[in-house]
Amino acid sequence: MRRVVVTGIGTVSPCGLDVASSWEAISNGKSGIASITRFDTEGYAVSIAGELKGFDPKNYIEKKRVKEGDAFIHYAIAAADEAVKSSGFEPSEEEKEMVGTIVGVGLGGLPMIEAMSRVLIARGPRKISPYFIPAVISNLAPGQLSMRYGFKGASFTTTSACASGAHAIGEATRAIRLGEMDACLAGGTESTVTGLGIAGFSQMRALSTRNDEPEKASRPWDTDRDGFVMGEGSAMLMLEEYEMAKKRGANILAEVAGYGATADAYHMTTPSPEGAPRSMRMALRNAQMTPEDIGYVNAHATSTGVGDINEIAGMRNVFGDYICNGLAISSTKSMTGHLLGAAGALESVLCIKALMTGVLPPTINLENPIEEASGINLVANQAQEKEIKAVMNNSFGFGGTNATAIFKKV
Repeated sequence: MRRVVVTGIGTVSPCGLDVASSWEAISNGKSGIASITRFDTEGYAVSIAGELKGFDPKNYIEKKRVKEGDAFIHYAIAAADEAVKSSGFEPSEEEKEMVGTIVGVGLGGLPMIEAMSRVLIARGPRKISPYFIPAVISNLAPGQLSMRYGFKGASFTTTSACASGAHAIGEATRAIRLGEMDACLAGGTESTVTGLGIAGFSQMRALSTRNDEPEKASRPWDTDRDGFVMGEGSAMLMLEEYEMAKKRGANILAEVAGYGATADAYHMTTPSPEGAPRSMRMALRNAQMTPEDIGYVNAHATSTGVGDINEIAGMRNVFGDYICNGLAISSTKSMTGHLLGAAGALESVLCIKALMTGVLPPTINLENPIEEASGINLVANQAQEKEIKAVMNNSFGFGGTNATAIFKKV
């Protein structure tokens, strides 16, 4: 079976508007979470989020075309531009027929849906923008990327809640391995920091209400955690078939070694304790690796009560005694917040940077670890230096959907 490698990465995140600035902040334990500026939070139980700071779509998109897409599409274009440029990937017109675009999106164009709903009520149906529908449809993220670069392979969206971005990378890897594509621009994007988005998750009691201390609100595995923090942004990976990338002299950053995807078949929002470990084991089998081959896990760990505990239990199940004897695990959501459909993609980029630099990003705000995590190296509060050969990234979502990706050095 063909091998798949990463030749370019790009991101816009709450911690920075490119890979370098995001990694600089995250590897130094700096949070991107702050008070919401996007809308008036008067009357809301939650007033904090991981917003993109200083993002201007006109820096990436022709001014007259900005209206063709909602924010999630703008973010995808920004991250994709960095990934494609950094890869040096310039396929011929013929080669573009075998290059795909697969992008995970959780909720799509929520900001514009909310805005156009207000327009409809206040001004009537004839005042709705003719760009409304194509601007909010989730598959227009990969669709816009396909048109932007002329990539004519398969183009679609994976929508699987918080596992969307990871599933996109995994499915792109599968297609390249099978020869259905030679390369693929894959990742995730999300923009749900809106009144409707915050109110909806807040009513589920899923979000932290630590409004007076935004940077301390996301606290995975801490006994004082009280919910996750919403984040937004995008991350993209340029994936290529190994021999093709090697032939053109590409700078290969990592190999996508394994992919696992399972369902809990259990509950709408509460994770099962057995679905996640099956996903991890599937990824290990797919990579032909043992648990001891993994040096670092970027956990899904969102800072919720049941989720954090179940993931730890699942990892103990998979890694056995090794989980307390050599494995390092952290949650970068402690700094970025939860990017929903883009989370798995951003965390894949961070896994790749950890492989490249030997720096393991920390779990900040971890002051009183839960008893279930006793004895585990959670990279608490400060990054650690460790040479690693392979990393695992977990992403789990509502509906009991699970995705695990493994990256390794080439």
